[in-house]
Amino acid sequence: MRRLLAFLLVGLALYGIYWFALNRLFDAGSYRKQVAFGSVFVPYGWAYALGILLGLVLAILLYSLAYTALANRIQGRKRSPWPLFWQGVTHLFLWILILLVYYPVVQVVAASFDPTNNLFSFRRPDTGFLLLDAKVIPYVPEPSLENYAKLVEGVVLYPYQVGLLLLGGLALLGVALIGLLRRLLTPEDWMDFWQGRLLLLLTLAVFALALTLSPRQFTGQGTEAKFLLWVRNTFLISGLTGLLAVLLTATAGYAFARFRHLPGRYPVLLFFIFVQMFPGFLALVAIYYLLSRLDLLNTFTGLVLAYSGGIISFGTWVYKGYLESISPSLEEAAMVDGATRWQVFTKILLPLSAPMFVFVFLLQFVGTYSEFVLANLVLTGVESWNVGVGLRSFTTGQFQTKWGIFAAASVLGSLPILFLFYGFQQYFVSGYTAGAVKE
Repeated sequence: MRRLLAFLLVGLALYGIYWFALNRLFDAGSYRKQVAFGSVFVPYGWAYALGILLGLVLAILLYSLAYTALANRIQGRKRSPWPLFWQGVTHLFLWILILLVYYPVVQVVAASFDPTNNLFSFRRPDTGFLLLDAKVIPYVPEPSLENYAKLVEGVVLYPYQVGLLLLGGLALLGVALIGLLRRLLTPEDWMDFWQGRLLLLLTLAVFALALTLSPRQFTGQGTEAKFLLWVRNTFLISGLTGLLAVLLTATAGYAFARFRHLPGRYPVLLFFIFVQMFPGFLALVAIYYLLSRLDLLNTFTGLVLAYSGGIISFGTWVYKGYLESISPSLEEAAMVDGATRWQVFTKILLPLSAPMFVFVFLLQFVGTYSEFVLANLVLTGVESWNVGVGLRSFTTGQFQTKWGIFAAASVLGSLPILFLFYGFQQYFVSGYTAGAVKE
């Protein structure tokens, strides 16, 4: 009975596939009825795409057979070509996945060089090349930097701010050169030393520049001229939030890791896990009510305090796990020599926890840099917006969406996070793993 039922289900499925292929896939009329305005219709285009994919798989198969046969003849062995074939198919799948992931990035970058919003118009280009006409490959007839120029228009920098900018640029160039040397040569200790110093110099230069900038230095017309001010606001908010997160995480994590008999220790740790099960926007009403009663709406202070509470639960658990991987014998030896608990914490544990603190800071910085929902609720003035709220302003006008400026601002706004991940990627990896290591 089960076999009969399975046979019927398989038969129905095959008949459904046959009907769909007969009435939809091979019926050009059904396609023409669904072609959107400005689109390019290719009859049986799916068949061409599938044929190209099968051709690539066939080429991998032929290469595997030829390479394995030649290797067997030279080495006198009998190896199967199928492991090499499946490895090639896996690589093909990964490359297709990479192209699909980075394709939107290519479109956004191309749109940032298009001052006419041509990529988002319904008018179809007539170049004679299918991929350009269908806008699969971005079509930018007259690329320019006009969109980027509008974002920095009217920005006035003082001489010392120009010096900070040049100092940060030189530090970034040094980090890039050391990273290139690490790729080409065997990594050595001096590379880690100077890369860490240059990253620290870059961070200090950027935050010093952000602290010294003021809204009066942005004199351009239009909201897009305030973009660098929004970047400055985002750096201040994310940086202060990261520092406060490190302070809260260090004290809370140490208490839960070392004070084993702390009253309510286990229930509070369970509560931290329980809180992480719910998305943060569920607390928007409560946060807005508290900030309004404390008169902290449209202020960086209110947003920083709201952000800082979100990292306590996760950061405490991670730092607690990191401290538990450090032997308590270090602290006991220091206390035998006369050190107090505060001295043990500040002079022994804090220096050892520097990589973990960098990880917590970067995690909070990146998380708040791209946050939109809470910032849109708290920040209401144009001069106090962050990058996410400012980008939204480019897409809210009816029939006047500034897609080119939006794309240029997106590219520039993502560069700090890109450099941050590249420069501090070792701390991200070590931070995630260190919090899970137990002695």
